[in-house]
Amino acid sequence: MLQMYRRVAARLTVFVLVMLVVEFLDEFAYSALEAARPLIRDAFMLTYVEVSLITVVPVLVAILVEPVAGLFADTGKRRLLMVSGAILFGLGLILQGFAPIFSVFLVGATLQAPASGIFVSLAQASLMDDAPQRREHRMALWTFSGSLAVVTGPLLLAAMTALGSNWRPAFIGIGVLSLVVALSIALLPKNPALRSETADDVVNESNQSLRDRLKDVVALLRNRNVWRWLILLESSNLMLDVLFGLLALYMVDVVGVTPAEASLAIVVWTGVGLLGDFLLIPLLERVRGLIYLRFSASLTLILFPTFLLVDQWVGKLVLLALMGLFNAGWYAILQSKLYDTLDGQSGAVLIVGNAAGLFGTLLPLLLGMVAQRQGLEVAMWCLLAGPIALLIALPRPANSDDDV
Repeated sequence: MLQMYRRVAARLTVFVLVMLVVEFLDEFAYSALEAARPLIRDAFMLTYVEVSLITVVPVLVAILVEPVAGLFADTGKRRLLMVSGAILFGLGLILQGFAPIFSVFLVGATLQAPASGIFVSLAQASLMDDAPQRREHRMALWTFSGSLAVVTGPLLLAAMTALGSNWRPAFIGIGVLSLVVALSIALLPKNPALRSETADDVVNESNQSLRDRLKDVVALLRNRNVWRWLILLESSNLMLDVLFGLLALYMVDVVGVTPAEASLAIVVWTGVGLLGDFLLIPLLERVRGLIYLRFSASLTLILFPTFLLVDQWVGKLVLLALMGLFNAGWYAILQSKLYDTLDGQSGAVLIVGNAAGLFGTLLPLLLGMVAQRQGLEVAMWCLLAGPIALLIALPRPANSDDDV
């Protein structure tokens, strides 16, 4: 296994490392925000509704802005979009860090969200275009980078708080680093993945009419295989981000543990998830992603109901760790398959992803309505729809090439 990691490390070019740093900074900023929500609420004396606006308003703006950028993401303007997005992302974070009042903080968040969607999504698309034959492996590296950030972000914030600081320097620091990354992207050598192979290629791609690009996107949105992977991505998220968002509440309100013990469950989930993402890198060198995904979904159908039925808190932690370990590759594998169906238009992920994201944003709301009427424990059982959807809709490995 050590030799396999060495082979992976040997493939980490400067281009690949810069793209992975982009994902790290994005997830670092996200995890720092999630960990700092109570501190931000106290700093601005916010209500629960105002706290929710930090997420809702930027996401709605991003859904409107990102598809427009997606129309130009597969032209010679890709690098410009990435650099501009990185700069706006950094400035939004810096504005949040210096915000004297909540309205200014919200403006920073609203600036940051669509910028993040543009430059992070295009960094991912470029990483996929750089080695189409190794998309699953590249997505495994991408996911590991993000998981590392999700673990380290809250830890850094906790350390700063323990030293008598607050959340503001963390936001400003991440913003400044984003500006450095913007400069790094601008200075990268010409690369076909950045749509900058030669000057002639850039001119030819730029001359493609907006009408032609719209036709290409509409064709993708009519492709049933594109929608298969989009729906599977949103379904799988029930056992990923949606479960993560409900976990602490479930532990406190249903299991009856203290907030400190609930925090330990979060640490277990994120820590084991990081380990799973790390182990996935060599695993995909030996096992086809769809085979592993089907096995993992089947195992989750056993582990998750057992997790809900077990009474002992320690038992729940063990089962939670096992689930976090075995579902680590879900996003990486499914997202790589989505890129396989985009027919060389990787930048269109900004458009098709937001189309499916409208459905995904409703899932937490629907679960909240179920929890309000039937109880949170009943709502948790609804998450089983995720692995069930995977087992029903995943193509069989024998004929998967025909499906993608």
